[in-house]
Amino acid sequence: MSPNPAPRPSASDTPPRRRSVQCAGPHGLHRMSYLEWGDADNPDVLVCVHGLTRNGRDFDELARAMAPHYRVVCPDVVGRGLSSWLPVKTDYQLPTYVADMITLIARLDVDSVHWVGTSMGGLIGMLIASIPDNPIRRLVLNDVGPVVTAASLARIGQYVGMAPVFPHFEAAEAYIRAVSAPFGHLSDAQWRQLTESSVKAVDGGWAMRYDPGIGEPFRQTPLLEDVSLWPIYDAIGCPTLLVRGAESDLLTRETADEMGRRGPRARLVEVPGVGHAPTLMDAGQIAPVRDFLLAAGAAGGGR
Repeated sequence: MSPNPAPRPSASDTPPRRRSVQCAGPHGLHRMSYLEWGDADNPDVLVCVHGLTRNGRDFDELARAMAPHYRVVCPDVVGRGLSSWLPVKTDYQLPTYVADMITLIARLDVDSVHWVGTSMGGLIGMLIASIPDNPIRRLVLNDVGPVVTAASLARIGQYVGMAPVFPHFEAAEAYIRAVSAPFGHLSDAQWRQLTESSVKAVDGGWAMRYDPGIGEPFRQTPLLEDVSLWPIYDAIGCPTLLVRGAESDLLTRETADEMGRRGPRARLVEVPGVGHAPTLMDAGQIAPVRDFLLAAGAAGGGR
């Protein structure tokens, strides 16, 4: 990766390319779909990974902003979007996702990447970035850290995989607005965009674009305490930006402050009026991420 990715002005006007890569899981093979934005020959790669029930289309606006500088790759984590569904639902676990991402990076044929991860996507990035000789040189954690609160996991467990088939698109949008209320204020156009990327037409109406089975690990092992991953965070050595929704119930301000004092000593940016998690859909949220990724010497890694 070059020290400061140079702009490629025409890249932001090029439609994204849909591709897929075959990955090996605990119980066989599956395909992971991904969108690729910008110049396909650009050696500077930005990988953007979404949250638990979301998919790679969440990063459309960020990808457009970064495509002049990067080949931007936005995967649909297995079980979401256009990727395969796993036959054994307990395989929907972080080790599976980490292995898939390593396979994806090998397919991209690059030695290093920058990484933006929202919630689950941030956890995947943290795990990879904590491994010796890993490929991540710059890391953005969007509303996630080494402590995941039990309260937030309980809230998520109440709805993940439980959505009905909606009789019409408007009912699907109402559901997306309800479960995604912590995203904060979005325009009607943005809510519609999120809904269009979240549901698909099925017999009888509209259904969420993910395998309901991703919720099984939550319900099989209910958590009564916060999840702590401090040893993993402390092993990260690349420059790290932490974006936090100021009203987040998943990433507390106490944890965010501690992340600035230890491990990679993440720089904190808070988004007012937003819970879990900032959508990175508007210019105000994109700007600090863009500036961090394009900082002079950003590809150098290290502390």
